[in-house]
Order: sequence, then structure tokens, then C-alpha cells
Amino acid sequence: MKILLFLDVSSLIQSLNKSKLIAECPDCGDEFPLSKALLFDGRGEFPDKAEEKRKELLKELKERSADLLERQKRATTKSENTAIAVGIGKIVEKILPAHKNFDLVPADCRFLAEPIDMIVFDGVSKNKVDKITFMDVKTGSATLNKHQRQVRDAIEDNNVKWESY
Repeated sequence: MKILLFLDVSSLIQSLNKSKLIAECPDCGDEFPLSKALLFDGRGEFPDKAEEKRKELLKELKERSADLLERQKRATTKSENTAIAVGIGKIVEKILPAHKNFDLVPADCRFLAEPIDMIVFDGVSKNKVDKITFMDVKTGSATLNKHQRQVRDAIEDNNVKWESY
């Protein structure tokens, strides 16, 4: 058997206003007597102070929503621009050896794509390799990714070896 207890909200508020109960602010954690709180029945008109706070919170909510929409637009635009730049970069790295200003001998270049774009065996086309260059092609403000930096660091640290099988 269920027993439902219906309380008159007005009498509950009056009772809390007369009580010696202590409440804690959810924002700052400070404690205060509940009798000092602005208690009201939210089904009717708000007291002036509560209405001011409600309007302030609504304004803040609108500002945050507008900010969120703007950030979402910027993120989408940035993602699209990055995708386009990556696509262009992948095309450029493939056709770079054929470019008229490419000052390396295309026959000395070996395209890898990942993790770096190519290895240049300077002189291999003349049967005399003078040096080997590990190369990555970047466009715009693109930077090396994690794996490319690791390859660069291993080369700069002379952590490169030759093996025959």
C-alpha cells in the first residue's frame, strides 16, 4: 500500500524560512542559514531578485550558445582547410620531381610517401652515390608529424645503419 503525502508548497517555504537549517552554496561551497535564502514557488511569478538572476542566466546562455556556434564554424572551416592542404600536399609531393625548378635528378629520387616522401640517392643515376638525402615535402605552414620527426631525429643522431640479407 502506497501512502502519498501532498504538501502545500507555500507552507513548506514558510516552514523552511523559519527553520534553523543550514544550506551550502553549490557554486562557492559557503554555508548559510536557509532562512536567509530567497525561497519561492517557481510555478508563479518570480520575485524581482530571482527574475533578475533568471534573465542574467538566460543572457549568459545565449552568449555561450552563440560562442559555441562560432567555435563550431571555425573548427569545421579549419578541418576543411587542413583536409584540402593535405590533399594538395600529397599531389605536390608526387609531381615535384617533374617540376622545372626541382634541382635534383629525378632518376636519383625514390618516392616512399610514408613516413617521409622520398629518399634521394645523389649520383645513383651516374653510378656514384655521393650522399643520401631523406626528404619530406611540405606546403604552406605544414609541419612534420610525430613519425616524421622521429625519422628526422634518428638521422640527425646518426642512428642509421646498413644491413644486407
